[in-house]
Amino acid sequence: MTQTTSGPEGTAAPTVQGTPPPIRRRTPRIHRAWFVAAVAFVTIIGAAAFRSLPGLLIDPLHQEFDWSRGTIGFAVSVNLALYGLTAPFAAALMDRFGIRRVVAAALTVISVGSLLTVWMTAAWQLILYWGLLVGLGSGSLALAFAATVTNRWFTERRGLVTGILTAASASGQLIFLPLLSWLVEHHDWRPAAVTVALSAFLVVPFVWLLLRDHPADVGLAPYGATEFVPKPPPVPGAATRALRVLFSAARTGPFWLLAGTFAICGASTNGLIQTHFVPAAHDHGMPVTAAASLLAVIGVFDVLGTIASGWFTDRFDARRLLAVYYALRGLSLLFLPMLLAPSVHPPMVFFIVFYGLDWVATVPPTMALCRAHYGEDSAIVFGWVLASHQVGAALVAFLGGMARDVFGSYDVVWYASGALCAAAALMALVIRKGRAEV
Repeated sequence: MTQTTSGPEGTAAPTVQGTPPPIRRRTPRIHRAWFVAAVAFVTIIGAAAFRSLPGLLIDPLHQEFDWSRGTIGFAVSVNLALYGLTAPFAAALMDRFGIRRVVAAALTVISVGSLLTVWMTAAWQLILYWGLLVGLGSGSLALAFAATVTNRWFTERRGLVTGILTAASASGQLIFLPLLSWLVEHHDWRPAAVTVALSAFLVVPFVWLLLRDHPADVGLAPYGATEFVPKPPPVPGAATRALRVLFSAARTGPFWLLAGTFAICGASTNGLIQTHFVPAAHDHGMPVTAAASLLAVIGVFDVLGTIASGWFTDRFDARRLLAVYYALRGLSLLFLPMLLAPSVHPPMVFFIVFYGLDWVATVPPTMALCRAHYGEDSAIVFGWVLASHQVGAALVAFLGGMARDVFGSYDVVWYASGALCAAAALMALVIRKGRAEV
């Protein structure tokens, strides 16, 4: 004997009498993917504290230990290079061991490396602690982490989520930079290093309790998906897979164009402004706290610009967006040497706002182009593209310090970076459309 019950869409569905109908999981009003994105946002903010510190340490370390700016810049360049080179392997490790374990371990390494700098007495220790340990830990929380979360938990609004998670790094800079600059100026650089260590360590339990690896872990489909997606099995051989994806992508033209443009992006942001803006402004008589506050303002407008860029990426051609972003950035850098002065004036404020809106607006369209060309391997491919970003940043962090030692100013670095941005705009225009776009 049978009876009918209401089906999923209100239609009658037969069931055998005595057998209870299947229990249907209620769809939450707010998809769990947004909570996971929020946890990732807070995690990146906690890890971003270390990125606020290098520019503040150059002068104090130079004065206390008599290390050259080139030596300190080399330690920063090691950090920046490892930040990028670690990313593709970290993305593969997340496929092998899960996001939560890799992120918790990375935050712990950042905390240990930053704390050890308090007791350093030689330049090689700065390179080991700040360059190697913090570089490895932070590289595991690079934008490849954001790409992995976005690819697993979202099929819609990927550009917007990418923009939000990218903006988290700028938000961390906004939160920590004024505090760290005040600590450096009033209490020496060591309390600032301890603050960075504690901020990374305090996020670990938050990640362990709230972050989840895949929508299937909580019985959900990715946001925007029309059907359930089972959790893929762990992928062994993380290092082998990362290298295999690199060799495959390296045989395509779009990879080299994306890597080249992103290397220039890193050179003109992390390597140049983030590392050398504060000492360059101080050279012109501006107080360190005022210069650091200007960087924090960049962080405010970076959040707005990056989220807006994600929204644009969901609607417009990513290649044209990149060309516009790089062209405008290069133009603004050409004017910067004329704007540096002992005090903050309206043209400098305009530069800061303009540059902030363009700071990492390049990330959402770059990540979208990786997805369009490389599909399921896009997170690892983007990790390698990010590696080029950090290599470019590392070179300018080192060469910028050398240029300051040789020429006595940073002017030549600003002009050279502006020219590189113009080249990146042209490179972006010749990237062909990916399979997904076609």
